[in-house]
Amino acid sequence: MITWFQRQIRPVAVCLVLIFTILAAGCSTGNRPAGVDTTGQVVVKVLDIGQGDAILIRSGGQVTMIDTGDTPAKEKLAAILSKEGITTVDKLILTHPHSDHIGGATTVLERFTVKQVYDSGQTTTTATYRKYMQTVEKKKIPFTLLAAGDTVDIGGGASLKILSPKKPFFTEDNGQLDLNNNSIVAKLIFGSFSMLFTGDAEKQSELQMIKNNGSELKSSVLKVGHHGSNTSSTPEFLKAVAAEAAIISLGEGNDYHHPHPGTLKKLESQKYKIYRTDRSGTVTVTSDGRTYTIGKEKE
Repeated sequence: MITWFQRQIRPVAVCLVLIFTILAAGCSTGNRPAGVDTTGQVVVKVLDIGQGDAILIRSGGQVTMIDTGDTPAKEKLAAILSKEGITTVDKLILTHPHSDHIGGATTVLERFTVKQVYDSGQTTTTATYRKYMQTVEKKKIPFTLLAAGDTVDIGGGASLKILSPKKPFFTEDNGQLDLNNNSIVAKLIFGSFSMLFTGDAEKQSELQMIKNNGSELKSSVLKVGHHGSNTSSTPEFLKAVAAEAAIISLGEGNDYHHPHPGTLKKLESQKYKIYRTDRSGTVTVTSDGRTYTIGKEKE
């Protein structure tokens, strides 16, 4: 038989249990890293786009691209994005205005909805660069310059921390801007997982980042600078990054003979596991913010 007192106290007890449960759920994170969208994951694809860079990042429902490959590969890039079911690119980041990094930019801008464009502010007089900028202006796409110290939110608790370039820009002996060394370098951070995207940054930029960023360079995965050229990947830089895996984006049988044997030797000596798009096809990195896996298109 239920007494009057039991009838009165039961709703109060139920409410107390519900309140305690809600508070516990809100305060407890278990083993989940702070700031991570625990219902999702980050997927990074270093696309097999020939001799160039084109990187696709999905996080929290957003699509971010870093570079767009060379002009001859623009149709291949468009086909890849369409196959991926992409109609909108939330953020397009162009590391520097060499054609093997911005060659497909106009095609992406014309065929897909691009919400935001970023670059370093370096300019060139090439037709490829002019067409890219004209398209941004014509479509009135928001445009922002990136520099060391900036952060870009790419959704789902993931962000890109910009480590380079730092003004004043590097210049070559003839006074021209050193486009490679002024590449945007971005570190993807998602919980305890991180991946460093280096554009075509070379020795000067690498040494500057070691000086300015120190332990911030430490990453789980490295996208190797300048397609494995011997002008990048100094031993000091590779030691500071101390990644477990290195991905080189390059074309099969390219005229530059990338990757350089010396670069491969430096990576191997520091125990990096090497992935190459010319041999493996598109390389996919998937992380839940704690662990990560790397898959190859050509197993």
